[in-house]
Amino acid sequence: MSVHEREFVGVVGPSGCGKSTLLRLIIGLTEPTDGEVYYRGRRVQGVCEGMAMVFQTFALFPWLTVAENVELGIHGKKYSKDERRMRVLKILELMGLHGFEDAYPRELSGGMKQRVGLARALISDPEVLLMDEPFSSLDPLTATHLREEVLDLWLDPKVAPEAVIMVTHNVEEAVYMADRVIVLTSRPGRIARDIQLNMPRPRDPRSNEIYRLVDEITGIIA
Repeated sequence: MSVHEREFVGVVGPSGCGKSTLLRLIIGLTEPTDGEVYYRGRRVQGVCEGMAMVFQTFALFPWLTVAENVELGIHGKKYSKDERRMRVLKILELMGLHGFEDAYPRELSGGMKQRVGLARALISDPEVLLMDEPFSSLDPLTATHLREEVLDLWLDPKVAPEAVIMVTHNVEEAVYMADRVIVLTSRPGRIARDIQLNMPRPRDPRSNEIYRLVDEITGIIA
């Protein structure tokens, strides 16, 4: 499996096939028992600094404010206190969280919590953004809005990472958002299909082509 610059890759497959584990292997949170992961020609050993990850469960620290949670995304970076504050405020405004800097996670809706997670990932200007079921914990309407916001960010060259890899159980979501969809088999997870989606943006989620691809991919998974 390889991912190139300016690719948005969706990864789908049956439950338990290793989709989330794949992301952890790519970023270096988990060490492979066999095989190797390379990033820009160098083997990944430990957490890769050129990548950032958004988690399904938000992964926010409840005792930290929104600003403090987001600042964790540049922990260890050589920025002054003022530079850190400026970067935090800038990314919070971009994510529609201006005015919530001092709020705590318990005071936020699910959609706002995931926006904080995205802000924490994007504040470090990662070249590769990994997303693990980023919308599955949200209600349908909030998930729809946040998908559009992520796509807007992806199409903005000033803030977009070089590549996005998104794991999802929602085949329609993958087809709507991605440039490629990688379909994994059940355990042990292997690549069943690697499908290039040659569809212009913006896409109509109710189009015949979307329905056709969703049916095709669902059939492969089943």
